[in-house]
Amino acid sequence: MSDFARYSRQVILREVGVNGQAVLRDSSVLVIGLGGLGSVAALYLAGAGIGRLVLSDLDRVDRSNLQRQILYRSADVGRAKLDAAADSLRALNPECELELQPGPLDDASLLAAVRAVDLVLDCSDNFITRFAVNAACVAARKPLVSGAAIRFEGQLALFDTRRGGACYACLYGESGEVQETCEEAGVLGPVVGVIGSLQALSAIKHLLGIGDDAGTLMIWDALKPAWRTLTINRDPNCRVCAASRAE
Repeated sequence: MSDFARYSRQVILREVGVNGQAVLRDSSVLVIGLGGLGSVAALYLAGAGIGRLVLSDLDRVDRSNLQRQILYRSADVGRAKLDAAADSLRALNPECELELQPGPLDDASLLAAVRAVDLVLDCSDNFITRFAVNAACVAARKPLVSGAAIRFEGQLALFDTRRGGACYACLYGESGEVQETCEEAGVLGPVVGVIGSLQALSAIKHLLGIGDDAGTLMIWDALKPAWRTLTINRDPNCRVCAASRAE
């Protein structure tokens, strides 16, 4: 370990230790989307010592992002999110290798990016991207941590079809629910912060082999506050993962 002091607070955890920290150092994670969810998740993954982060986004920083997208500062307005995010993450942890993938990724590029990592975080804000990311993860047999947040509500799920579990399309079918955007419906900054943090937590736990979040959908109502946990059942006729299981 090149910098014990940096990671000492998690290395002393029995579930992590020196060996677990080495696992994180040797792990790679793809983060799709560097908005409210992805900016928080990327910070915690880099801080935890993930060895390689692959980042993908297509947007530029807007003033309206600063309320919740904590990777960025006022001086970053107008910059590509990838460039601004890379500067912040390198300042936090120069040991973390960063690979930047400007979006949007076509199907072939997305599949190649997924195949080259150990785990994927979907921090996007639209169903087209979510379904494309899910299809790539199923095809590449990679675990997927999916997050979403709007208004005062958040959702989190880990999909791992390698173990016979459901995929994102099993949960949302052919086209997903009618989608609202944060621009239309609003969102409170700490709500995306909580879900983005939990995406990072789920990823770290999965890489370390501690806990088992796969196959459950966590739904958070921040106003109460209250959590609900639902089992995600595999759809035997799923257009995405059913065919892969038969191969």
